[in-house]
Amino acid sequence: MRLAVLGAGAWGTALAVNASAGHEVSLWLRDAAQARSLRSDRENRRYLPGVALAPSITVRDDAAQDLPRLVSEHALAIVATPMAGLRPLLERLRESRVPIAWLCKGFEADPAHPQGLLGHEIQLEVAPNLRAGALSGPSFALEVARGQPTALVAASPHADVRGALVEAFHGASLRVYANDDLAGVEVGGAVKNVLAIATGLCDGLQLGLNARAALITRGLAEMTRLGTALGARAETFMGLSGLGDLVLTATGDLSRNRRVGLLLAQGQSLQQAVHSLGHVAEGVYCARAVVQRADRLGVEMPIAQAVLGLLDGRSGPEEAVAALMGRSARPES
Repeated sequence: MRLAVLGAGAWGTALAVNASAGHEVSLWLRDAAQARSLRSDRENRRYLPGVALAPSITVRDDAAQDLPRLVSEHALAIVATPMAGLRPLLERLRESRVPIAWLCKGFEADPAHPQGLLGHEIQLEVAPNLRAGALSGPSFALEVARGQPTALVAASPHADVRGALVEAFHGASLRVYANDDLAGVEVGGAVKNVLAIATGLCDGLQLGLNARAALITRGLAEMTRLGTALGARAETFMGLSGLGDLVLTATGDLSRNRRVGLLLAQGQSLQQAVHSLGHVAEGVYCARAVVQRADRLGVEMPIAQAVLGLLDGRSGPEEAVAALMGRSARPES
């Protein structure tokens, strides 16, 4: 199988490396200088140092070849950009007949498009004829690149897209489960990033394991409420892209969103915390969109609201926790 991975951040590079064991992979970059570096070094020293690019990975760049033509030469294309890059790439590929899936997790956070759309909503708006979906689930790029056991979800309303994703990535170290609930998988992937900031804050303030368990559990309830309001199935949130991804991102030391919460608890400003990461932490950018979508739907999400207040500077770490703990008693469900 020939597949194109569009974007060479840590996650795109990791999936290209994983798939290259059994497939021919084109790894595409917008930046010609970075592409030259990857070709000469056979390593992504910026985002995934120490992981070699196999000979079956061909590095391409935007200056060298027309993107729609490049994609047409492959059986599957994977968009591996941050959420902000999804819309422009889908606009360029709107006429493609090749199945396309994206890896980014979040709601669009762009003042030019204030609706705060999920990936599949962006696709329906700009490229409605694409056969598309998402590859999501609990996964750190470095572990996937190293071949450590991982399970993901191939989500799409189209059976051929789900099948192409399974064929491309299911293997000895990577299990891929198919799911037709694309909305549910995307909501899980988006909201868990915001909740991970809250859990990092909790751990940074040394509030204890009881508090962490409470945040994860009640965060899952918030995620499920928003998801079902957007048409998802509740059971999706008990799977890999809901509970699984939430637990990993909220507790794993490789989680960038959790790291933001830890740094805020230490007294760093948001700008300092984000700058120190060197990578995108999607929860920072989509927290406002999550809360706004929930407000428009009448969905109560107090943890997400507390995170947004913290990121906006309207409350400090201790005030955010006090606001959550001071809420009135109510039934669990």
